[in-house]
Amino acid sequence: MDWFQYKNGNANCAIFAVLTGVTYSLSLKFKSMSLVWIILGLILLVVGGEFLVRSSVALSFKLDISKMVIGMTVVSFATSAPELLVSLNAALTGSPAIAINNVIGSNIANIGLVLGITAIVGSIAVGKSFYRLNWPVMMFFSVVLYIFLANDNRLSRVEGALLFAALILFIVVLIKSARQDKIPEEVDESLAIVSNFKIILWLLIGALALYFGSEWLVEGAKDLATTLGVSDAVIAATVIAIGTSVPELAASVIAAVKKEKALSLGNLIGSNIFNIGSVLGLTSIVKAIPVTDAAILDRDIFWMLAFAAVLIPLIILPKQLQISRYKGLLLVVAYGSFIFLAFKSQL
Repeated sequence: MDWFQYKNGNANCAIFAVLTGVTYSLSLKFKSMSLVWIILGLILLVVGGEFLVRSSVALSFKLDISKMVIGMTVVSFATSAPELLVSLNAALTGSPAIAINNVIGSNIANIGLVLGITAIVGSIAVGKSFYRLNWPVMMFFSVVLYIFLANDNRLSRVEGALLFAALILFIVVLIKSARQDKIPEEVDESLAIVSNFKIILWLLIGALALYFGSEWLVEGAKDLATTLGVSDAVIAATVIAIGTSVPELAASVIAAVKKEKALSLGNLIGSNIFNIGSVLGLTSIVKAIPVTDAAILDRDIFWMLAFAAVLIPLIILPKQLQISRYKGLLLVVAYGSFIFLAFKSQL
């Protein structure tokens, strides 16, 4: 009897070991598959965004719209399309935390990661328009977003419409300011002679790539969150945000290495403004976005506000109107701290 119990016990241990191994292997498989879907989704979003920008600019030339207006409106809205599709898809498929933190995480990454690493490669000069218009408007949108979300734990359709209306007003002011200062807009003029057939083809490719890219990215993010045992909000603020920032980061670093005009701080700030006014504004107009994860209001949005606010003292400190290498390093370290604490809070 003792021998039978011993043998049976060993068999149970062996079965348990096999099941544990199978479970671990499956978890690795699901984790790797989630990453594959996320990567494929990001690639499609980048491709779709590029085709949408090119087709939108070409169509604008056909409609005889000026280069300045194309650069400040058409291109800006088209480049926000990937983030918009991700947030809209997430909101409509029951993942509001991804819809909100996709924007919050992207805004943090734009300053902490993209701006920080680019400054480490080469110091960035800051124009006076930064603290006269761009930074105050970014802070306004960021603070208003916090007030809207904290008020009733949701971003309603009316609040979304207000954000989008404020964005349109900002664009009008920006265009008037650019005309007064005679700022040239860099728009690819070769797109003015593109055929109608190509424009339609690019629009279709862009639309399909953006649709499937957003589907795969959101589904992959939700699966990865489940596999890792973390919330959708954490994955959106970290993995998705970093992924959507990689193309911009790569372009900025390459330009900095070549000692070209690497990155206009105004472009990054403008991206943050568009993320709130366009991406969250339009998404919440289609469907109100509830705050389903307390960490969004308790932690993440304060990181976004802090990264936005810290730019002023960084620029005022010695070597005014310049973001030097050591300032860039401070931004990257702060961003690393945000990522570490975001995952640590889930353990």
